[in-house]
Amino acid sequence: MTTTPLLSFDLDRTYSAPPERVWSAFTRAELLQRWICPDPDWNVSACEVDPRTGGGYRMSLFYPASEPEATGKTTAREDRFTARYVELTPPDRIVEAITFDSTAPAFAGEMTMVVTLEEREGGAVVTIAFEKLPPGIRPEDNEAGTQLALEKLARYVDQPADRRSRPFGIVR
Repeated sequence: MTTTPLLSFDLDRTYSAPPERVWSAFTRAELLQRWICPDPDWNVSACEVDPRTGGGYRMSLFYPASEPEATGKTTAREDRFTARYVELTPPDRIVEAITFDSTAPAFAGEMTMVVTLEEREGGAVVTIAFEKLPPGIRPEDNEAGTQLALEKLARYVDQPADRRSRPFGIVR
């Protein structure tokens, strides 16, 4: 098994929401499901979150049938993974050890995601760093997907409370 020894790139995003609201979006199942999938055409499975050190969550992201190529890590159209909370320091830091359910050696191993939240000017700066990506995950794809997910997160956490009751604050 080969993994990148230490791939670390930081993605920063500033939100108008306070760190506590952003923290909740990372640690509550009903909120996590609203933003974690980078592509709006994909579906996210239901998940349960055990928000304690040693706890975590398991989730599947499903590619749409309209995707021309089947590129899932678990099945042709599914990426299933488990995230274990290595560290939870509310509302400042989350460290997750992530493993993909895959028989492909290119996706074997455990990658680490470190999320830091810093209060700044009435909002929160979120920094996400990844380490030890499996060799089957291209760093540029991981970075692009994370950026898209963080944009979806902004559409949720930066909305006024009365608009957050609907996914991403969309009013119909």
